[in-house]
Amino acid sequence: MIEYIQSALLIISAIFIIISAIGLVRVGKNTKNVVYARIHIAGLFDIACIIAMIAIGQYLLAGIYFILAPFIAHAVANAYWKKEDVENNSDLLAVEEEVDENHPFIHPKEIMQALESENSEKLKADERFSVTTIDIDEGD
Repeated sequence: MIEYIQSALLIISAIFIIISAIGLVRVGKNTKNVVYARIHIAGLFDIACIIAMIAIGQYLLAGIYFILAPFIAHAVANAYWKKEDVENNSDLLAVEEEVDENHPFIHPKEIMQALESENSEKLKADERFSVTTIDIDEGD
């Protein structure tokens, strides 16, 4: 009797995995919020794995996975939201780096590009490398 229950649970988890795989393949790269959709679909994989672990008798591992999987999915979604989701996170649109002009090591990007273009005319021997120099005042 227990073997039938285990077999049924493994079949259910296999069906979840097939449905998840089809959903993961059908989500296109140009879909809005594709990262969040893929994380949502991965939740079905998680549930299928938990059911399969229960079916094979790995109850402790299934419990740990049941507790940790949502935290990991949330961490991935939160990291994407904070750093890369320009489409939905309006805070990322207005971010511009402020560079102190008096800082001896950090220079604005525009100034560095202008210096490189001036130096590139002088350094035509090898174009694979970009040479920049930093003036250091020892009095600081």
